[in-house]
Amino acid sequence: MTFEAPPIPGEPLGGQPVKGLPAWLRLVLGTLAGAALFAMMVLTFLDVIGRKLLAHSITGSVELTELLMLLLIFCGLPLASLAGEHVVFDLLDGILPAPIRRWQGAFSNGIAAALVAVAAWFVFERAGRTLEMGDTTAQLQVPIAPFQYIAASLLVVCALMHLYLAVRGRLRA
Repeated sequence: MTFEAPPIPGEPLGGQPVKGLPAWLRLVLGTLAGAALFAMMVLTFLDVIGRKLLAHSITGSVELTELLMLLLIFCGLPLASLAGEHVVFDLLDGILPAPIRRWQGAFSNGIAAALVAVAAWFVFERAGRTLEMGDTTAQLQVPIAPFQYIAASLLVVCALMHLYLAVRGRLRA
């Protein structure tokens, strides 16, 4: 049995569908995001059943949901970048010639790569401070820093996706 990443719908900001990127990266990120979403669904279901039928909710369910949501969001960002599914202002697309739109896409992805890289740096810095202070969640005492490091790492992946799209768009311009 072989596993293939699902095809990427839509087009990235550069205007061309993304091909040639490792399918395993999309598969891993999609699987992690899907697993986090499924775990949140099961946790919420069991928590509601426990509260309504047994008069006892799952201890720390809110904390676990927050940590799973973090994983879901930061796994989804690189996938949304590759698929070109971010919010795009396309008022001028109908009147600009194709070469200018490609340059615009490359420029937009370059700016996005820089901004996401800066965000990753800030999150890495925050994770370091959190690790030094030993912050944990309130009820379950789960250390927070590893999750912040995961978020920062996935932001780096997202920045690399935008950089890839910028270079690819520039080469085709």
